[in-house]
Amino acid sequence: MALTPTGGRVGVRAFVRLKLRITANSLRGRPARIAMFVLGLVSACFFAVIGHAVFAIPGLLDRPDAGEILFPFGGAVLILGWVFLPLLFFGVDNTLDPAQFALLPLRRRTLITGLGAAALAGLPALATLAATLGMVTSAAQLGGAGAALAGLAGVVLGLLFCVVLSRAVISAFATALRSRRARDLATIMLAVVAASVGPLELTLLGVLNRADWESVESIAQVTGWTPLGAPYTMGLDVVAGRAWAVPLKILILLAAIGGLLWWWSRTLEQAMVGAAGGPGRGRAGVPDDRGPVDQLLLRWSPRNRFGALTAREIRYWWRETRRRAALVTLGMAGVFLPLSTAFAGGGGSAAGLAFIVGAIAPIGLANQFGYEGSAYATNLATGVPGRLEVHSRAAAHALFTVPLLLLVAVVTGLVDGGPGQVAAQLGTLLATYGVGLALVLPISVRAAYALPDTTGPFSLSSGGGFSKTLPGLGALFGAMLGGVPVLILTLTWPWLGLPVGLAYGIGAYLLGAHLAGTMLDRRMPELLAAVTPR
Repeated sequence: MALTPTGGRVGVRAFVRLKLRITANSLRGRPARIAMFVLGLVSACFFAVIGHAVFAIPGLLDRPDAGEILFPFGGAVLILGWVFLPLLFFGVDNTLDPAQFALLPLRRRTLITGLGAAALAGLPALATLAATLGMVTSAAQLGGAGAALAGLAGVVLGLLFCVVLSRAVISAFATALRSRRARDLATIMLAVVAASVGPLELTLLGVLNRADWESVESIAQVTGWTPLGAPYTMGLDVVAGRAWAVPLKILILLAAIGGLLWWWSRTLEQAMVGAAGGPGRGRAGVPDDRGPVDQLLLRWSPRNRFGALTAREIRYWWRETRRRAALVTLGMAGVFLPLSTAFAGGGGSAAGLAFIVGAIAPIGLANQFGYEGSAYATNLATGVPGRLEVHSRAAAHALFTVPLLLLVAVVTGLVDGGPGQVAAQLGTLLATYGVGLALVLPISVRAAYALPDTTGPFSLSSGGGFSKTLPGLGALFGAMLGGVPVLILTLTWPWLGLPVGLAYGIGAYLLGAHLAGTMLDRRMPELLAAVTPR
């Protein structure tokens, strides 16, 4: 407990109620946000049902040996997801931010307990619990009530470990990112690691297809004695007659959770100050004798409003850590996914992966106005036309993305069928990229939201959580569907892939840009209000 300025005591219930109250108030009178919240709820339920069904399979099939492999590896993937996904999608708890309590006389223990309880009351935690209860179902069918109780204890401890680990990592990164150089390096490294998850999974599947299953079982047993797999193998230990292992694994988990809580408590206060603080001092630049207009414009930029807006966006994409992380992620996915697929024995599917990469490329523009916040008021005050705004932003993004798509086309073409396939792959990529832009640009105007007003990309919560990513995911699938005609054409007549894909992509982009520009002219004040941090 801790005393508030009015003399009352603050407990865990206060944090949970505050989280629920903020969530309810954020939905009041906002149909679009209500729809996204419902979609997020449906997605969480879908994940919970599918996860529960998968983890219940060993019990239904009476195959404890399958559970010995599935449970530790599946649990490790869940825990790693709790580490990386919050860093990419605004943290575990998308409503309560520690910086909001910086000026309140709350003890560190009270704040950690309350924030942890609030995170456990969120959709990610509830979905994870429901999914991992499938392991308890399997344990009950294989070993009875004793195995079920051991499995339930492991699942609960595993959920606590996920929440505490995620919170501790976020707090530690928020502290480290106070330095500009450390912030940039951490952002790039996190983007590289996060983007490597997919290629590593495909590579692992290829290795497992040719591996000795006795070796796989040995790796699973070792994983089961680490905090990544220990909570999810307790029920199977009872089934296999290793009940003595359950208390040992509980001790391992309690020690790991205790260490993470200590780490979180050591970094929480500095993270709160770092999140609330402003950027550090920048180093002095080299004196420039050029005029202010020439300093803004790039040397090759047109000397007009389009050139000025494009030059500004280019600098933002190069210097803003979150945008740069998106480019790194796209590069990792585009280059290493085909290579890992070829290594896994699926070289013929490289064209399909290139098709997916082309649809992923425009997603970075789904909330392009949210990076600027109130700075967009300058464009509104100077009367920048909507079409000019949209074209300049798309041109700056394409300057970084199109060369990357060319590299992806070269890699996938060589992996899939030799140099003759490079042009066909590039045509498919340009077509899906153009369709993706046509869908993403209107979304960026209609479904914009404010991002954290901080120099640290992982320090604050924007609110809304996974539901805010749903329009971007819809654009991703829409781009894939829209690019199917060009993909079929390139499979039939590869020599038509590049000209048709280029024309198809440009036509789709022009339609989407026209629609987005018209919407932007009508919604400029509403857009500014949506992206301005409160």
